[in-house]
Amino acid sequence: MKFIIVALVVIVVGVIGMTAYLGPNDLAHCTAQPSDAAPCQTADAIVAVSGGDTAARTREAIKLYQNGWAPKLIFSGAAQDKSGPSNAAVMKREAHAAGVPDSDIITEEYSETTKQNAEKTQSIFETNHITSVILVTSAYHQRRAGLEFASRSSGVTVRNHPVATDNQWSSWWWVTPTGWYLALSEVIKIAVFYVGGSR
Repeated sequence: MKFIIVALVVIVVGVIGMTAYLGPNDLAHCTAQPSDAAPCQTADAIVAVSGGDTAARTREAIKLYQNGWAPKLIFSGAAQDKSGPSNAAVMKREAHAAGVPDSDIITEEYSETTKQNAEKTQSIFETNHITSVILVTSAYHQRRAGLEFASRSSGVTVRNHPVATDNQWSSWWWVTPTGWYLALSEVIKIAVFYVGGSR
């Protein structure tokens, strides 16, 4: 019985730790709108990268924009189906439908990996004099995306803000094979990042 209790405690602590590690949220203690207190100040732009549940990531970025967190939305991602529009273009279309003016939206339509998302947005940051961004992606992907962007964004402060729940991930991720696959694959990719082979 003691062994079972210890095993359950280890599993619970491991799941909680994995959830917190993969999905850092720098805005977790902020209100819905920005304030003057760190780290809850406004940013120059909100960046949403496609992949996984792209629609959920887009909606979260739009919500931040509508709540006044930044005056610009940057959508990054190539087309999953090469015969159709880029993911970034589809994200832009959703923002338009939500009332975001074209002048407040910037797209990067060629990235196919997280590393490329980070690399290919750098010229956008430089051209638009962006020095602070709020990065939006799925919770399981947030840690790695944040690492990639922070490592390649010279002079740009990157704050993480994951989508807490989407069609691939929730607080119950650990009860599904997909959840474990996503979690463990992200841990491996993060390890690869630290040894210099990010993707």
